[in-house]
Amino acid sequence: MANPNKAKGTQWESAIRDYLNAFLTLVDAQGKFLDPMNGLNVRRAAQEGARDVGDVHAAPFVLEAKNTKTPAVPTWLRQAEVEAGHAGFPYGVVVRKVRGQSVAVGRVHVSVRTWTRIRLALGMGTSEFRGLYGWSVSLRGLDTSRWYLTTTLRDFAYLLGDYRHNVPGVNRSAVL
Repeated sequence: MANPNKAKGTQWESAIRDYLNAFLTLVDAQGKFLDPMNGLNVRRAAQEGARDVGDVHAAPFVLEAKNTKTPAVPTWLRQAEVEAGHAGFPYGVVVRKVRGQSVAVGRVHVSVRTWTRIRLALGMGTSEFRGLYGWSVSLRGLDTSRWYLTTTLRDFAYLLGDYRHNVPGVNRSAVL
């Protein structure tokens, strides 16, 4: 790959995909899908031009992977939510690489609106949801559109598994 930044981004996307598939026991010890047709397998999305559908699909989430030195989380969150809509998924989140750390400690960012929608779908109160999945709040000035919540990819993996197991209407056999 000629562009080194694109190569770093692709590596990060693949690391996220591989981590989530292993965590959710969707792959064997060699990383091969147990059921290649399972719609719940976490996959890197094919690029679709102007109507980008995000980097990684982990139904019901579209993950926008970021491996950059300088954060721009509110902008990335708006991008992730638009791309989730393009892909037909209800939630868009951002996963940012933490330099020199394992993939499990990557930072998952969600908007306040998305966080609330996920919490309500799980039927949890604010304190329970925040504590169970290790969320921390980032408030950026008085503009609430710039506020977001953050957890680790490890805690997000637990959330993803719990969401898939507990939320009615999750189609466990759909091919995405």
